[in-house]
Amino acid sequence: MSFSADTDRQLLAACRAGEQQAFGSFYVRHREVLLSFLVRRVRNPEVAADLLAETFASALVAIKDQDRPVPDVPAAWLFTIARNLMVDAVGRQRVEGEARRKLGLERLQLDDQDIRSIEAVASSTDVVAELEKRIPAAEWQVFCARVLDDESYGHIASRLRCSEAVVRKRVSRAKSNLRTILGGRSV
Repeated sequence: MSFSADTDRQLLAACRAGEQQAFGSFYVRHREVLLSFLVRRVRNPEVAADLLAETFASALVAIKDQDRPVPDVPAAWLFTIARNLMVDAVGRQRVEGEARRKLGLERLQLDDQDIRSIEAVASSTDVVAELEKRIPAAEWQVFCARVLDDESYGHIASRLRCSEAVVRKRVSRAKSNLRTILGGRSV
């Protein structure tokens, strides 16, 4: 696993400039990792596939917005979109398709083979476990709480019985480690 944040940024900038195949390349680079993440969290291949489609559709809609900057670390940005959509889907008990509708995309229709393929990706691609192994436990814990679970620094500090400064430093170190692992320069 070696994704370059710089290359991802180049792909998204090219997409914004009208090179549609650039977004396809971005999709291919991240689809399995993101799908694995989603299947493990929602534990339902069909919901995970809907969330994956909506995540990439949302990313495409956002990247075409010239007023928004290209994200510094596109992989982290993509996971944040997925996480937010997942939280919304759990609350509504369905995956919204707003971005797909904006792009004129139909809802996915999965057959048994599609579902087996999704389950196979989830069982063979464990990028999150790999990151967890390579980032110190204390840093990984606060990074996940802050970035994936959207907890406030204060809440994390209270739960861990430490200062907010310690939590902020751990998140910063985790981001630095993530940059190194993913080959990027900024998270």
